[in-house]
Amino acid sequence: MKSMTPTVFIVDDDPAVRDSLALLIMSQGLRTVTFPNAIEFLASYRDGEIGCLVLDIRLPQISGLALQERLQERRLNIPIVFITGHGDVEQCRRAFHSGAIDFLTKPIDQARLISSLRQGIRLSIQQQTQEAETQEVMAKLARISGREREVLERVADGLSSKEIARELDLSPRTIEVHRANLFSKLDVDSLADLIRFYLRALEATGKQRPDEAILNETLPRCN
Repeated sequence: MKSMTPTVFIVDDDPAVRDSLALLIMSQGLRTVTFPNAIEFLASYRDGEIGCLVLDIRLPQISGLALQERLQERRLNIPIVFITGHGDVEQCRRAFHSGAIDFLTKPIDQARLISSLRQGIRLSIQQQTQEAETQEVMAKLARISGREREVLERVADGLSSKEIARELDLSPRTIEVHRANLFSKLDVDSLADLIRFYLRALEATGKQRPDEAILNETLPRCN
């Protein structure tokens, strides 16, 4: 089961470093889980857990940067604070280029570490909230038929029922039925709410403008 309690995951092969970091972070009221290597972390971590990863650059078997790449490949979004005793400019550049929120050298600046972890946890909460909203939008989109998607697009374009009927070669009464179905299936109470839902659907599917393929690319055609 996913933990909704923010957790700081610490991956470092030095037990003294793991323990000292865990004590520091727990003193700030944050939950910690420690791992001696990337393999054990990957076996334990579940997508959707809220938290931040404190990750040593130099690890046996799988390095910190290699773990960052594997997380990206698996689309596992967790903010990362890198720590190292032997960092260089190229490693720092690669880490930030791949989305790390900080890169700290040992001995660790404790105040900066805690500040970065709190930033990472805030980011993690935002990511999980956005993902939950996206899943909700996609679930609602799956309820509507292909014809209802066509009507939704044209309603969002500002067309009246008569205009939509002419464009789709249907009767205005049929369009009104489809509109009513949209209100019911998408759980909206007003035209403004319907338009807001459509804009959220565009954002969820990564589209910038309405066109014929906006919703059909992500959903199977329904009769």
